[in-house]
Amino acid sequence: MTYPKRLALAVLSAATLMTILDGSIVTVALPAIEQELGFTPAGSSWIVNAYLIAFGGLLLLGGRLGDLVGRRVMFLAGNGVFAAASLFAGAATTPAQLIAARFLQGVGSAFASAVALGILITLFTDRRERTVAIGVFSFTGAAGAALGQVLGGVLTDALGWHWIFLINVPIGLVTIFAAVRSLPADQGRGQIANADVLGATLVTAGLMLGIYAVVEVEKYGWTAARTLGFGALSLVLLAAFVARQATAGEPLMPLRIFRSRTVTGANLVQMLTLSAMFAFQVLVALYLQRVLGYRALETGLAMLPAAVAIGGVSLFVSARLNARFGERTVLIGGLLIVLTGMLWLTRLPVQAAYLTDLLPVMVLVAGFGLIMPALTALGMSGAVADDAGLASGLFNTTQQIGMALGVAVLSTLAAARTGTLLGAGVAGAEALTSGYRLAFAVAAGLLTSALVVTLAVLRPAAREPLPKAELAQVARTAH
Repeated sequence: MTYPKRLALAVLSAATLMTILDGSIVTVALPAIEQELGFTPAGSSWIVNAYLIAFGGLLLLGGRLGDLVGRRVMFLAGNGVFAAASLFAGAATTPAQLIAARFLQGVGSAFASAVALGILITLFTDRRERTVAIGVFSFTGAAGAALGQVLGGVLTDALGWHWIFLINVPIGLVTIFAAVRSLPADQGRGQIANADVLGATLVTAGLMLGIYAVVEVEKYGWTAARTLGFGALSLVLLAAFVARQATAGEPLMPLRIFRSRTVTGANLVQMLTLSAMFAFQVLVALYLQRVLGYRALETGLAMLPAAVAIGGVSLFVSARLNARFGERTVLIGGLLIVLTGMLWLTRLPVQAAYLTDLLPVMVLVAGFGLIMPALTALGMSGAVADDAGLASGLFNTTQQIGMALGVAVLSTLAAARTGTLLGAGVAGAEALTSGYRLAFAVAAGLLTSALVVTLAVLRPAAREPLPKAELAQVARTAH
């Protein structure tokens, strides 16, 4: 792999790491932000939700715009918006300012993330180099959420919550400078005047309303008129979007992309897997703080082994295994390993010992480092060059939908079980732990469903494994 390509890979990975980190870095800082800015408990959820709604709602639009006007242009614009919004968030003095800044961060993240994977796929055309590049790129996504909790705890305790946002500013500026020097210029298809404006409006509004309905479930409940109304309106808008794509001359999301069994299956598996894994990260952090009494920094350090395990596997192991056995086989193995860890959590005691009850799980989630590189390769495998931005945007959209659904559904189930037990007179710690155990059992069910879809939908790759000499080359390039 040449130096320019290494630099481009570093730029794409750094930008992706920032956006993934920003989705989770605030979780351990929420109590400090609530206290200083005067958020209500319900209002503080919007520190996370505003980011998720903008990010998830604009990914498809960002991906298609990248195909039309140029992916490098969209990548640079997205990183510029993200860096500016991070400065705004770090300087916020009122809840409204912080929520507005978080929404703008989501906008910038969506436009940059939507095209990053498309740039990578078109830049690395050699099979060996692409395998390694996807492994490195997936490392940032797989380990980013866990690293966000660690970094969030350290920064909050050492410097204050403002720095969880301000740290993005210098990183963002360096990323933009390096991107200008390393990413290839592309003109796009130059058909922005014929872009599907109606389709963009329908899908953006539909996704935003859908994610809004999901993230508000914990507050209003699944059967509330508000939840059902927004959910129904979201489905109507998305159905209208699909109908529009079948008739538009220049559709935002050509439906031909779903003809690929592999692309469709990989996105479904990813949504199920991320629903379980992001909820795992959030709920374990809450268990450590609310039940075991850990501080923010202690919570981050307790989650550190998971970040190290996931990062190490995705960076140093996944590329060789994918090249040797194929992505489908590696994906199955990763799902089985992570499922074992989730089942372990269903027996979580009230007074857990970290070394025996939690550390083994932090090691087992290393399987996630196998899952994401394999899914990334599979999710992009059926896209032609002209649709690389679209496939990238779709892949990132299913990530965000999965994360939002997982946190909303599993948190709601855990809270409902806890509330029922508290009403029956059960002690607070026991009621909380029982709620978390239920959530982890449902997460195990989601991972089982992902495994079933993998076995039933994703077909084995029709290709020979790399020869030993090429495997050695993959390993050397990865290092």
